[in-house]
Amino acid sequence: MELSTEQLLSAFRKMSEIRAFEDRLHEENTGGDIPGFIHLYAGEEAIAVGVCEHLTAADSIASTHRGHGHCIAKGCDITGMMLEIFGRKEGLCHGKGGSMHIADLAQGMLGANGIVGGGPPLTVGAALTAKYKGEGNVAVSFTGDGGSNQGLTFEAMNMAVVLQLPVLFVFENNGMGEATGSEFAVGANSIAERAGGFGLPAVSVDGSDFFAVHEAAGEAIERARSGGGPSVIEATCNRFYGHFEGDQTLYRTPEQLEEMKARTDPLTKFRERVDGRVDGAELDAIVEASRQLVDEAVATARAAALPDPSDVDTDVYVSY
Repeated sequence: MELSTEQLLSAFRKMSEIRAFEDRLHEENTGGDIPGFIHLYAGEEAIAVGVCEHLTAADSIASTHRGHGHCIAKGCDITGMMLEIFGRKEGLCHGKGGSMHIADLAQGMLGANGIVGGGPPLTVGAALTAKYKGEGNVAVSFTGDGGSNQGLTFEAMNMAVVLQLPVLFVFENNGMGEATGSEFAVGANSIAERAGGFGLPAVSVDGSDFFAVHEAAGEAIERARSGGGPSVIEATCNRFYGHFEGDQTLYRTPEQLEEMKARTDPLTKFRERVDGRVDGAELDAIVEASRQLVDEAVATARAAALPDPSDVDTDVYVSY
């Protein structure tokens, strides 16, 4: 799938914004000003962006506890996200959701989710709505390799096939369910092959390669939009930080981490791929602009007001 220079720059900008956002949160977390757990997405940027570049605001996605990258790739406002993570009143969820529960329905972001495997059922519902309305929209769930073992995930895939729903299940296989290697927790070596047992077209791609993800996602999303039903993409990847901020990561050495970063950094691989097509100075400028954007978001969040105690009983129930 040939991409224009404008499309390449758009993809790199999103990946760069995700990296800058996550790296800055890693720094900010040590100060103790951020409430709740934080799970960083650095190292997996090519997956979220490779998929979401095919989506519009009318399409839906559901995320995981590691959801910042999905939010940014889908178009959520970075300042609004930072306000939310700092627990501020003007955050995307009024400071009540925090890192693991960011949602923005205006952008089709159904929410990050602390329930392992909680996203696939949500996207089945969104896909059923899309099919019923007949407007050509699709739904995408992002799930980790740990979530691939959950019963709700199996039920969601089966229902999607039975009802032939416009949904794509993306499994981000970073090989680690928290601190447990997938070889200890997953009976089948390939999530894609296991998903094929439900009757879905399923492929496995290198999740550090934006172009591989983008091509596979384009085919699957076009299939869904045209009435061809659901698909699965297993994207193998690596997370650059621990499972959560504060994880001592005793399951890998610093040397292993540095070797992994050198070999699988999505931004580095992207730059190598577009060398000669896109000016390196322009990419450098995007990296710097991304850092400035995140710096400004942090400054705004630090100065913003906390929710009022009277807000505690708002946004609890939906009125129909």
